[in-house]
Amino acid sequence: MLQTMNRRQFITSATAASLLTVLTGLPARAANFHGQIRKAMIVGEVTEKALQPLKAAGFHGVETTHICPEAEAAAGRAVAEKLGMKVHSVLRGWMEFNSEDPKKVEDSLENVRKALRAAKAYGADAILVVPCRTDGMPMPEPWEFDITLDEKTGRVTRVAAGDNAKFEAYIKAQNRATDTSRAAVEKLIPLAEELKVVIALENVWNNLWVKPALYKHFVASFASPWVKSYFDIGNHMKYAPPQDWIKALGPLIAKLHIKDFKLNADGHGGKFVHPRDGSIDWPVVRQALSDTGYDGWASIEDGGLELAEFSRRFDLIIEGK
Repeated sequence: MLQTMNRRQFITSATAASLLTVLTGLPARAANFHGQIRKAMIVGEVTEKALQPLKAAGFHGVETTHICPEAEAAAGRAVAEKLGMKVHSVLRGWMEFNSEDPKKVEDSLENVRKALRAAKAYGADAILVVPCRTDGMPMPEPWEFDITLDEKTGRVTRVAAGDNAKFEAYIKAQNRATDTSRAAVEKLIPLAEELKVVIALENVWNNLWVKPALYKHFVASFASPWVKSYFDIGNHMKYAPPQDWIKALGPLIAKLHIKDFKLNADGHGGKFVHPRDGSIDWPVVRQALSDTGYDGWASIEDGGLELAEFSRRFDLIIEGK
């Protein structure tokens, strides 16, 4: 009798999960994990031609790089909804909040404002923004970073073990980036709140906020539900295992990007590869997302495979395999 009841319970549960997928177009929650992960790809213009193959391959939505007038974005939303899909995010990309040219800073602010308005019209709930970048000066190798952080100011006083004299310019640049980016984003929060669209900050190989504690401090410093992190799982592998970033950021993560990174044999440096072909321990990452309660969208930021294969690999990641 006990075996029969378990079998009945299993069938009922499986049927309910299948029905959920049919009715909502979203994946059933993976067994033993908290939260759903919804599958997306990155597209340009949101057209039926662009979305139809993704729908057929099993994706639930898209992230768009096409920042356009609100009427055009609203038309894109209608296309997505007609197919039972969603435009979940707008990829704004690189800004220059640390520029010494006030015009470049203001142009960056206006670009973000346009992205926020487009996102609202698309029906998206977040935009991806990289606040700024820095380079052209001596800085530690990814595996050499050993950062000391002033918890009150968010500024760094040391970025590597030993004598930091040769990294003085980088320390100054890191701290300037923190101060100027914070000032810029704070100007944007009222519009984000008005539109109900999150400004999701990404540190994508911009040589800034390169350790989990530092990045968390920067994002958390806004103390606003309208400023969170857009976490790219593959981008951070060269600095620290992605599960460490996920555990540190926790509920600050608004969205995910999916790609993989294969470390060199010595663990130093490497190259981007397709999801599940690299050094990322995906079952551990999936568990970390579950442990932190992540429930939201993830976009594959990669190309070169058939959509069906990307979808298959994505499903394995969601299942913790």
